[in-house]
Amino acid sequence: MTTTAIYATGKRKTAVARVWLSAGTGAVSINNKTSEEYFERETSRMIARQSLELLELADKYDVRVTVAGGGHSAQADAMRNGIAKALVAENADRRRPLKRAGHLTRDDRKKERKKYGQPGARKHFQYSKR
Repeated sequence: MTTTAIYATGKRKTAVARVWLSAGTGAVSINNKTSEEYFERETSRMIARQSLELLELADKYDVRVTVAGGGHSAQADAMRNGIAKALVAENADRRRPLKRAGHLTRDDRKKERKKYGQPGARKHFQYSKR
């Protein structure tokens, strides 16, 4: 383990992932749990690891994450974004492949707010002429 860890923040919807990368064996800790304990679905675990696997660094870094807000899917996307930012912070040569894969771009889509006098954000009550 190196003396310093690389820190980065990843976001998606309302989920915020604070990521610390340090040299290690590939252990992933999310809110003091293993990734298998935290993410029940294999797809969420896969999405969270995508940035490391793209660069073939999955077994060279230990990842420690604290994540809050959103659901498990948004949290996995936030982790992917944070890990990609941390990898670029350590070595700028990694930017091009991560950028092309879309891991550095923050997906800013959020739920649209409900409007007053209506049942939802876009849905309207049925119009009655008479």
